[in-house]
Amino acid sequence: MIRDNKIYLASKSPRRRELLRQAGIEFDLLLLRDAAPRGPDVSEIVLPGELAEAYVSRVTKEKADMAWKVMLLRKLPPRPVLAADTTVVFNHHILGKPANQAEAMQMLKLLSGQTHQVLTCIAVHYANGSAALTQRSEVSFAHIDPHQMHSYCAGSEPYDKAGGYGIQGAAARFISHISGSYSGIMGLPIFETCQLLRQAGILIP
Repeated sequence: MIRDNKIYLASKSPRRRELLRQAGIEFDLLLLRDAAPRGPDVSEIVLPGELAEAYVSRVTKEKADMAWKVMLLRKLPPRPVLAADTTVVFNHHILGKPANQAEAMQMLKLLSGQTHQVLTCIAVHYANGSAALTQRSEVSFAHIDPHQMHSYCAGSEPYDKAGGYGIQGAAARFISHISGSYSGIMGLPIFETCQLLRQAGILIP
C-alpha cells in the first residue's frame, strides 16, 4: 500500500475528478503541458493509418509515462500516476473534439440515429511497473432534428468532449441506449480503474 494512499491524476478533465471522488480515491493533480511555447508534452495527433484502439492506448500510456517523469523531475512524493484518454469512433473513424459549431453539427449529423463506440484507455505508472487497459462501450443515438442540433451546439457543452457530446450533460436526451460502462463513456471506467489502482498498491475503500 502507498504510504498516504493517494495518486496523481494526469488529466484536466473535471469529469474524471468527479468520478475519482465518487469512488473514494484521493488524488492530487499532476498536469502536463498542452500548449505553447514549447508545445504539448504528449501529442494527441493521430498517426497515419493508426486505428482507434491503438491510438487511444498509445496516447494514454505516453501521458502516464510523461507524468511519472514530471513527478520525478519535480521531486514530488512518489505515488502511482493515473492517465486516461477517451475517443469516439464511428465507422472506424475517430471523432475528436470539435473546434467550432460547424464541426460539432457535422459530428451530431453523423451520430444521429446511429450506434457508435466510445473507447477509454486508462494507464497507471507506479514504482514497480505500469499497467493499462481499454474499455469499450457502445452508444446509440435517436434521430436528432436540426432544431435540436442547433440548440445543443449553440451552448458550450460540445467543445471539450470527444465526439462533441457528454453523456452526463444535455446530450443525454439524444441517447436511446448504451452498452458497456457509463463512467467509461464519461471518461473514466471506475471498475477497471479500481482494479489497476489496487494492482499499484492503492487501498480502495
